[in-house]
Amino acid sequence: MVKLVALYKHPEDLDVFNQHYFGTHLELNAKTPGLVRTEVSRFFDLRGGATEHYLMCEMYFESRDTLKASFKTPESKEAGEDLQSFAGGLVTFLFAEVVDEPI
Repeated sequence: MVKLVALYKHPEDLDVFNQHYFGTHLELNAKTPGLVRTEVSRFFDLRGGATEHYLMCEMYFESRDTLKASFKTPESKEAGEDLQSFAGGLVTFLFAEVVDEPI
């Protein structure tokens, strides 16, 4: 299992960002072929301070090949274009392999 992690910095207008992200973008993302599940988290600081990032989206795929293949699909391209239209300067992408070994 692998995942694409999208880290979002704090947007200037939180309401506009949330409305588009949760109302439009996640629906487009859900259509991505090969996507197993999506998990979205909001960051917080235990001391009550500010955090560098606002939101994290983790998109899970069965394998690296499945993830790579998903980037070539029209659905993924549509979601990517949508992302750039409202959050292009806010997002950083990371790729990770899920580790199933005990710690």
